[in-house]
Amino acid sequence: MAYLNANIPVTYAQIKREYLYDLKKHHGEVEDCIIFGISAITGKAILWHAIMENGAIFYRLPITAFIQRGFKAEDVPQRRLDELQLWNSFSYYPAITSWDILDGQAGKYIGKDKKWHAGKYLFTVDFAHPESNIVDTDHSEIPHEHKCAHIIALDDGNFAAQPNNRCIWDIPSFTVKDNIPDWKVQTNEWNVEDSRAWRTEDTDKFFYEIEEKKNDTTD
Repeated sequence: MAYLNANIPVTYAQIKREYLYDLKKHHGEVEDCIIFGISAITGKAILWHAIMENGAIFYRLPITAFIQRGFKAEDVPQRRLDELQLWNSFSYYPAITSWDILDGQAGKYIGKDKKWHAGKYLFTVDFAHPESNIVDTDHSEIPHEHKCAHIIALDDGNFAAQPNNRCIWDIPSFTVKDNIPDWKVQTNEWNVEDSRAWRTEDTDKFFYEIEEKKNDTTD
């Protein structure tokens, strides 16, 4: 698992030039770029790395700094960062996955404005805490707190990063129901070795036996 920085599937995009000038000038202008990586910093928005046509690289920009190729800047609605990305990074350890079942599939997410925003799946950013010798102070592995971020190329030209519980995907041969689930948040932790009811036999046999423990009722 990556620490701090991670490669992503390269994404051809346009960068809003004001982000190259600390938001002080060149508003409304864009230039072509390739987004090639991210930084994950606990408690901060996912930050994106891009290379420009002049060969220069700019690190750690928010998702609002970019729009998709093929769109005119004036036609892409200005959206707040917290509208496009709901949650900050949950740890310094990001995992990047491109799920085959979602590759290129259409989907939508429900925003803070209570409206559905349609787009196409790109890849997923997830978080974990892999080092047991470091105190875990984040929320990445608490069942009811965990969130991933599905990266979506929106139909309006923006990009978004949204969790599972805000997204609905469209796989025409399978997703034939239109209802929004009324599921509950997962709070359980699943562990197959936390039972006191069994143990392996004390042996050097390759195919060892599993035996049930006898209840100790002695006082």
